[in-house]
Amino acid sequence: MPQGTLLYAQSGGVTAVINATASAVITQARARKVKVLAARNGILGALREELVDTSKESAATIRALAHTPGGAFGSCRVKLKSLEEDRARYERLLDVLRAHDVRYFLYNGGNDSADTANKVSKLAAEFGYPLTCVGVPKTIDNDLAVTDCCPGFGSAAKYTAVSVREAALDVAAMAETSTRVFVYEAMGRHAGWLAAAAGLAGTGPDEAPHLILFPERPYDEQDFLARVEKVVAKVGYCVVVASEGIRSADGGFVADAGGGKDSFGHTQLGGVASFLAGRVQHALGLKVHWTLPDYLQRSARHLTSRTDLDQALAVGKAAVQYALAGRNATMPVIVRTSDAPYRWKIEPAPLEKIANREKTMPAGFIRRDGYGITAAARRYLEPLIRGEAPPPYGRDGIPKYVVPKNVLVRRKLPAFEA
Repeated sequence: MPQGTLLYAQSGGVTAVINATASAVITQARARKVKVLAARNGILGALREELVDTSKESAATIRALAHTPGGAFGSCRVKLKSLEEDRARYERLLDVLRAHDVRYFLYNGGNDSADTANKVSKLAAEFGYPLTCVGVPKTIDNDLAVTDCCPGFGSAAKYTAVSVREAALDVAAMAETSTRVFVYEAMGRHAGWLAAAAGLAGTGPDEAPHLILFPERPYDEQDFLARVEKVVAKVGYCVVVASEGIRSADGGFVADAGGGKDSFGHTQLGGVASFLAGRVQHALGLKVHWTLPDYLQRSARHLTSRTDLDQALAVGKAAVQYALAGRNATMPVIVRTSDAPYRWKIEPAPLEKIANREKTMPAGFIRRDGYGITAAARRYLEPLIRGEAPPPYGRDGIPKYVVPKNVLVRRKLPAFEA
């Protein structure tokens, strides 16, 4: 029987399927007779010794997590620095792990989380503490290195494509006497994967989205406005999808809100859709509507991709298997083995090759004119949004989501200011 306890923590922005991964982790660990603690509010909970005893949750609740969005145990945007700069916090984390006999640490997040898990594994080795650290992939931005795609992205991509398709039908119906230009803002600070997913909403040259603005290409306002005017003249209306992270030729964010940086060191962006709408209205005199879906993109469990859900469950199960097998400093990644039919598998990859690396859109996925996706991008993206996995609904018409009790275990260490 495996020795010790498993600690699971969620990191960064949550997704529609991150709780499915949590469900798979707990279910797989229970099957192997391993106790699972969950850090409340991610790494902050681990540092503060605020640890949830998941054994207090029923099997039905753990199963229901698979169709519940959000972060069941709470997440946070906190990045630990280098082992030298943040030594006190790393050693505190190790003290907490020791106090609760944690031998397996699973950190469910993106690039920064992979880096943290990797550093914790090195610190444990330095102190001779038997700990296996496994990073578990999660992000809607699809920017994790090595893995073909990332759990969370497929569902956000499906939401984006469907929303753009539906909104385009609305605009088309009203364009004669009302809105001529509609701007949809997609998440994506440095990588335009979600903006690209909007391209799945249409197939023909005159179908929306007519223009996509990627962070991988510099924003040229004069060229953009000329293209908007041309599309409106030809089609009668224009649907624009813009990644939040588009930059001008000098490298500055078009939507830099001037609010400084967050704890991950990311510039606070301030709404590129509203900015573009204002420029179009001012320069072209056209009626414009815009939208900022923001959290809706990552919380829309009712529109989850079946592919995405299956992959979220698979990485959670594999993460436990890797941990119990002693595969330290690894991450279960998705490997695509075939496009048609779409097939994939899970394989281990070293955290060293993932941590702090960012996967942007390949040049071959962006149309030559810079405003749309290519056939290669469509072949890559389409399988990721396929299939439906709706949550169960109650008689009131609302999905039957679950909120765990999140009973904390007794603290064993002095309080710590995280």
